[in-house]
Amino acid sequence: MVKEDRTTWKSNYFLKITSLFDEYPKAFIVNADNVGSKQMQQIRQGLRGKAVILMGKNTMMRKAIRGHLESNPGLEKLLPAIKNNVGFVFTKEDLTEIRTLILENKVRAPARVGAIAPLDVKIPAQPTTLGPEKTSFFQALSIPTKITKGTIEILNEVSLLKMGDKVGQSESTLLNMLNVSPFTYGLGIENVYDSGTIFSPAILDITEDDIVAKFMSGVRNVATVSLAIGYPTAASAPHSIVNGFKNVLAIAVETDYTFKEAEQTKEFLKDPSKFAALTAAAAPVTAAAPEAKKEAKKEESEEESDDDMGFGLFD
Repeated sequence: MVKEDRTTWKSNYFLKITSLFDEYPKAFIVNADNVGSKQMQQIRQGLRGKAVILMGKNTMMRKAIRGHLESNPGLEKLLPAIKNNVGFVFTKEDLTEIRTLILENKVRAPARVGAIAPLDVKIPAQPTTLGPEKTSFFQALSIPTKITKGTIEILNEVSLLKMGDKVGQSESTLLNMLNVSPFTYGLGIENVYDSGTIFSPAILDITEDDIVAKFMSGVRNVATVSLAIGYPTAASAPHSIVNGFKNVLAIAVETDYTFKEAEQTKEFLKDPSKFAALTAAAAPVTAAAPEAKKEAKKEESEEESDDDMGFGLFD
């Protein structure tokens, strides 16, 4: 098989990336730091039929996008996001589903010298299989140990690395001696592109319940402000009607004026015992029931009576 020359390879790459942008409306901008060729092959297999991965040099990707802006102006928003070791995952499927498939493919890796710790690394208190001659490594890292049955035992949990720290020679050697691979690597999603819009992947975590909760919070704020300044709106109108009805009911109770909705309330205030008798007659009578249960039923009956008279609306 004849290997194509560099000019032909570049031309084919430009054709491929532009055709993918034309075919797929959505794409993830992913970081491929510490991802090996074997792991990349596994990720491609996991996404087969649902997404297409394309990596390349930043300069070539930018050049291809700039040359395609006339046909697809929305691609210009991608240019600032193309930095460091990034690539594209093109898809037509649901973004949340594809994101899950991308992030699921992680592999464990040892802490290599010079690597930046992506998370905190702690060594728990534990016996080891290391002999006393390895004590110097623990002393260099200020890790308290003792010799138990001819092997080193770590006495206390130790925070070896903080997220963002650079792994040193001592930390790397110690973790390798303990057979600890503390890091996991895979494609990291940096941005999401969708039909000319670029946004953070955190947006994909927003659910319909979150949107409804935000909307209802806004409605409550509008109703509160409207009631405070006396300006009627669709949000405040139900509250204004209820408050107005409460005021009319209060006037009816204090005067001879009455209306249908106020009659039951006025009758109750005039003779509460009448309603207590009706409630007692309606409640089930059980002679064998304990006294505590009788009292609970009586309280429940009185609450039901209150609801019947409409008090639940005004409390």
